[in-house]
Amino acid sequence: MPGFLGSYRHQLDPQGRVSLPAPFRKGRERESFVLLQTQPNALSLYPEEAWAGVQDELREMSRREPRFRPQVLRVTADAVEVTPDAQGRILIPERMRRAVALAGEALVVGAIHHVQIWNPETFESVTSPTDEEFDRLMETVFA
Repeated sequence: MPGFLGSYRHQLDPQGRVSLPAPFRKGRERESFVLLQTQPNALSLYPEEAWAGVQDELREMSRREPRFRPQVLRVTADAVEVTPDAQGRILIPERMRRAVALAGEALVVGAIHHVQIWNPETFESVTSPTDEEFDRLMETVFA
């Protein structure tokens, strides 16, 4: 399955649902996703096959580094399984919308093996600054 690429602005409906872009749903029409907050400013949406790998990594981290078990538990405690409805919408729980300041509009962003959901203004402020070291690294990736 190809990775998730691109970004799409979608309105949140009054119930807190957002449409997943058609390219992100293609081939996954009946698939569930795991929605959770993995960083302060955005939600992450993992398809089943990617989530399986994340679960394995979290399990291994908890085994190797027992001191991180409470943090792993904190991340997974608020996770929810979501399945797009017939219109391709997923429900974002109100506590998650509040946590990342989602209201009105959401930016749905492909992050290669998963999808991120951002407040559009927050995304712009977080991703706008440039970094010379990153720019040099990108030159090696796209050489």
